[in-house]
Order: sequence, then C-alpha cells, then structure tokens
Amino acid sequence: MTIRTRRERERAEREQLIITAARELAEAEGWDAVTTRRLAAEIEYSQPVLYSHFKGKDAIMAAVAVEGFAELAAGLREARAAVTGPRETLAAVGGAYTAFARRRPALYDAMFTHHVGLPFATPEAPAALREAFGELLRAVEPVAGADGAPDLLTETYWAGLHGLVTLMRSGRLPEEAHERRLALLNARFAGGG
Repeated sequence: MTIRTRRERERAEREQLIITAARELAEAEGWDAVTTRRLAAEIEYSQPVLYSHFKGKDAIMAAVAVEGFAELAAGLREARAAVTGPRETLAAVGGAYTAFARRRPALYDAMFTHHVGLPFATPEAPAALREAFGELLRAVEPVAGADGAPDLLTETYWAGLHGLVTLMRSGRLPEEAHERRLALLNARFAGGG
C-alpha cells in the first residue's frame, strides 16, 4: 500500500466517522445539538479537521442525507421485491417509506425537512436520491394508467406519503389512524375504493 492510498483511506474513514457521529447525535438529541465544536469533541479531532472534510454543518447534514437516501432506496427495493402485484407493491413501498421516516426521524429531517442544498429532480441530484425516487417510481408506474406522466404521479404519491409522515410526526394527525390513512392513500392511488 502506498502512502497516498493509506492517506486516502484514512481520510475516507475520518469522513465516515464525522457523518456517523452527526447521525447518532442528531438521532439522540436533535439537529440543534449537532455543531462542529460538538462533533469535533465526539470524534476526538479538532474543528479544523472537520472543516478539511466539510464546509460546515449544512455540508455534514447533506452527507448524512445522501447516506439516508441510499438506505431508503435499499428499504424500498426490499419492500418492492417482497411482494407481487401492483397494488401490493404500492402498499409495501408506502409502508416501508413511512416506517423509515418513523424509525429515523432525524435522518428523515436531514433528507426532507432541513435545507441542505441537495439538488432534487435534476440530473445533478446525487445517485442515492435518484435511486430512492426510482424505487418509488417503480412502485407507482404499474398503477399509473395511460396518462403518460408517471414521474409527476410519483412525485404526487411521494408528496402524499411525506404529508402523512410530517403531519403525524408533528401531532396534527393522530398516530393511531396512520395505517388506515396509508391504506386509503394507496387504494385511491391505485384506482381502488
């Protein structure tokens, strides 16, 4: 191993350490608790070391968000593969999406609530974002019908899922009816009752 290869590996390991520490701290105490000073103390490196990897907290949150999108895409893919039939697929993917948001609220916030400067719906969007959207698209396409706008329909379905999650998490919708609301969304979206 060359010195350069070792340094690149160590740099990548430090970067991942920063991302992991930010995620863990945000999940435990919320994003307000995540500061570069606090992260530097958590990972036992100086603040200048953090700044050599990230420009600041927003850049760290963006890296956390990209990691979250990769995890979301994997979870949606797994849910989609576990069932057969278009309606069942839509229900499984919708359930996996909302379960992800409920299980990882701080990660979900980094992905969808906080402004972290990630481009959405453009070719410049990170691959993980495109993968997650692609999994939603693959679930929606079979029930889309002949309107010729599966991308727009997928965005609308995603907005419905996000709305349910956000309103439930904020206490504006009672959590006990979440599964019924999700079933209604899926049924209406798939053209059923």
